[in-house]
Amino acid sequence: MSNVTAVTPKINRPNLVAVGTIVWLSSELMFFAALFAMYFTTRAVQGPAVWLESTKILNVPFAAINTTVLVLSSVTCQFGVFAAERFQAKRKGPLWKVSNWGMREWFALTFLMGAFFIGGQVYEYASLVQEGLSLSSRAYGSVFFITTGFHGLHVTGGLIAFLIVMIRVHKARGFTHSQATTAIVVSYYWHFVDIVWIALFSAIYLIK
Repeated sequence: MSNVTAVTPKINRPNLVAVGTIVWLSSELMFFAALFAMYFTTRAVQGPAVWLESTKILNVPFAAINTTVLVLSSVTCQFGVFAAERFQAKRKGPLWKVSNWGMREWFALTFLMGAFFIGGQVYEYASLVQEGLSLSSRAYGSVFFITTGFHGLHVTGGLIAFLIVMIRVHKARGFTHSQATTAIVVSYYWHFVDIVWIALFSAIYLIK
């Protein structure tokens, strides 16, 4: 009789940090759903004619460029996650060789693209104020600045998270599993704010 040892299959439990992040993002989704409800309710009350008159001053091409930069930052962020999953904290070789970039380089590029988006949003706000649209000028101004402003705050929070991750990795002696998990969790948040902005851009700039 052969000695055969039965091997019990190991059950992989979900990472508690990732699960907690997904639950928190679900609550954030409800928050943005309330903002969308406010936007469309105000639009219905004001009427299509008034709404169309207000949206004429929006610079759609500029907003489209800004949106494209933010969406592409999700791609660079995911490349950073791939590097974190293979425990590559920094590049292996010259900076111009993108194929050898590590998590820090991809996250740094994502940070710059996110900062570009915020800068573009600030520029757009200044232009709209010069056109006479402000938070208190009319109903459209209120819902526009509230919805896009809260999203901008969430993007800023993501930029701060990227800085914290990059600083921690830079100061650490080695790249650990915990740091890789943190990078992945930050990517969840960043993808979330990107998806929310696509919906906001469609509702505010395209559906007039």
